[in-house]
Amino acid sequence: MCFASGRSPMIELADVLAARERLSPRLAPTPFLQSQVLSAMTGAAVWVKFENHQFTASFKERGALNKLLTLSETERSRGVSAMSAGNHAQGVAYHAKNLGIPAVIVMPAHTPSVKVEHTRAHGAEVVLAGETLAEATEAAKRITAERGLTFVHPFDDPMVMAGQGTVALEMLDAVPDLDVMVTPIGGGGLISGVATAAKGVRPDIEVVGVQAACYPSMLCAMRGEPPEGTGNTIAEGIAVKYPGALTTEVVKARVDAVLTVDEPRLEQAVALFLFIEKTVAEGAGASPLAALLEYPGRFAGKKVGLVLSGGNIDPRLLASVIMRELIREGRVVTIRLPISDRPGTLAQVTAVLRDSGANIMEIQHHRTLLALPAKEASLEIAFEARDREHGRSVVAALTAAGFQPEVL
Repeated sequence: MCFASGRSPMIELADVLAARERLSPRLAPTPFLQSQVLSAMTGAAVWVKFENHQFTASFKERGALNKLLTLSETERSRGVSAMSAGNHAQGVAYHAKNLGIPAVIVMPAHTPSVKVEHTRAHGAEVVLAGETLAEATEAAKRITAERGLTFVHPFDDPMVMAGQGTVALEMLDAVPDLDVMVTPIGGGGLISGVATAAKGVRPDIEVVGVQAACYPSMLCAMRGEPPEGTGNTIAEGIAVKYPGALTTEVVKARVDAVLTVDEPRLEQAVALFLFIEKTVAEGAGASPLAALLEYPGRFAGKKVGLVLSGGNIDPRLLASVIMRELIREGRVVTIRLPISDRPGTLAQVTAVLRDSGANIMEIQHHRTLLALPAKEASLEIAFEARDREHGRSVVAALTAAGFQPEVL
């Protein structure tokens, strides 16, 4: 039985190469393609590693499978356990099923039902326990000990780290002269493997990690500061307050820099992947692109490889992110304007919008609000514009027609 990986020597390139030998018969390389549009936008030569093309739409399969393939026959027969509310759960469940290994996945009680059902669909026993990740972890420890299982840690395990590092080997196989690799950091398993592989093959390459601004835990660890992490972020996969002990050692030794990005940048990056690359990225997976957008001068003129680590984002959240980005770009505009409450006034407003080429998405006509005079009404209109300048011209046309629009 094993729950924690414990202290062990730092992983080396040989560990990642061995992981590639184990994984290659079971996992095909994911695409690593140059993006002409993102390159033009950022001033760097940008390649994207599409880990959202994995079966479970996340890089987590690599580390989970490598760990499972290194278990003894006795460990396999007893089964494995894991604690995760997302991608790691599905990676362990999927590959455990393929290998005939019983798997128990502990998830917090309020994990979205779609994630629970996906994990069960891969053949794992799902145990819902605890209100928080910490409480779920304690439940996983207890179940692991009671049943004699082997725990598959989401990041702080040498075999998991080595498996994740195969991402970097594939990137350098495709583009050997990359200058920089940029990867998300949560607990540190991915970047530990990536940095070990990349520096082992190309000691001069730069490896940069990215964290959500409200969860800068690895950055704090590198500075010797207490860990920080609180608040809501769309980058749920890297919202980790306590990075791994083993991964922190590797990051301190082999990662060149850790950058933080705020929520608007993460939302913009998710939207750009969809609009430009026609691919779905979860918040964590979009964080490397967010870093390029936030720090363009740092990467300008360099060949940059971005690890799009996963594409498992809630459809409702994705819809919200898209709408918010359209608003930021000025392609969706919401206005409020007072009008006289008499026949034909609403038609005059919509005629101005029509003649200006605006497409009305939603309109609310308030006539009974007590805050308004009895002979006035208020309109709230959301309309589509071609771009920011077109939106401004629509507002100007309303003003020229004698109305007083207020952009919300």
